[in-house]
Amino acid sequence: MPLKMKQAQISFPEIPSPLGERVRVRGETMKHLARKLRKNMTDAERLLWRHLRNRELGGYKFRRQRPVGPYILDFVCLEKKLVVEIDGGQHAGQIELDAERSDYLKEKGYRVMRFWNNEVLKETESVLTVILSSLDGNVTALSPSSPLTPALSPRGEGE
Repeated sequence: MPLKMKQAQISFPEIPSPLGERVRVRGETMKHLARKLRKNMTDAERLLWRHLRNRELGGYKFRRQRPVGPYILDFVCLEKKLVVEIDGGQHAGQIELDAERSDYLKEKGYRVMRFWNNEVLKETESVLTVILSSLDGNVTALSPSSPLTPALSPRGEGE
């Protein structure tokens, strides 16, 4: 006589998107995806996190891989509503998506700063100085190697 097994019902918490829908990415909630991203940070993200964690930079509290609406932010200081994104070469091909993301965040009151991986790895002190200046209100959204925003080169290395 075959046994009847009950199927386990797993319910995941869902995060509302700005469109009023629940956001899932490949069957996972944003919260679960953010946890995975925290475990699999890039070298540049790991290096920057060492300087941002535990209020190391100017006493400001940062969170990493934080869901906000339909996006997961690399780093965010909620107190100052400052988002720090670290972009690899894949971002050279998604300029429009990054612009949409930045526009959404700006509508929510966040300031967005973007740095290339190689900037974080090679110019760490400059990146930290720019972030701290922005937190202190001295800079809006700059990259250390560019006076405005990081230029998107085809190789994803900035200019």
